[in-house]
Amino acid sequence: MASSTTIVLFHSAYGLRPAVHAAAERLRAAGHEVHVPDLYDGRTADTVEEGMAIKEEIGAEELLKRAITAAAPLSDRGLVYAGFSLGGSVAQNLALGDEKARGLLLLHGTSDLAEDAAVDELPVQLHVADPDPFEPHDWLNAWYLRMGRAGADVEVHRYPGAGHLYTDPELADYDEEAAEATWRVALGFLEELAAR
Repeated sequence: MASSTTIVLFHSAYGLRPAVHAAAERLRAAGHEVHVPDLYDGRTADTVEEGMAIKEEIGAEELLKRAITAAAPLSDRGLVYAGFSLGGSVAQNLALGDEKARGLLLLHGTSDLAEDAAVDELPVQLHVADPDPFEPHDWLNAWYLRMGRAGADVEVHRYPGAGHLYTDPELADYDEEAAEATWRVALGFLEELAAR
């Protein structure tokens, strides 16, 4: 790889668990610089309900503020924003607000976007279970159209039969085949971004 990308990888509602560090190591092994901010300040959850309770306690605005604070010192490099589920939502919000963003890698999660959202052909890749109770088809179809109208270059990869957070080996959702396919495609996407 001629060059690498600088990636900010945001954790899911479960917090900064071993799977997030393992994903970061996988990306580093491919030559990328990866930062994994802890938006929960050291707390992790064993269930999605616990994770959502921590998220609600901190508040969406504070989470976004923490994410911006973590990414800001790196943003002049042209970041690739990435995240798992809730972290994908955070990553999307930051990428759409950063005119220097090089790309957006979404794993298991998306976010709504403002009517006036606009980017300049931002490369976006989404990996999602099919079906996914947190990302239903109607929502994803509408999201895809809105992202396209905003100027993003979006590709969506769906994994039939996988659980929501299927890349986390410690969760019941885990699907090894889908996880390996996701990383294979995602690493190709990042390699393309690095070459630009």
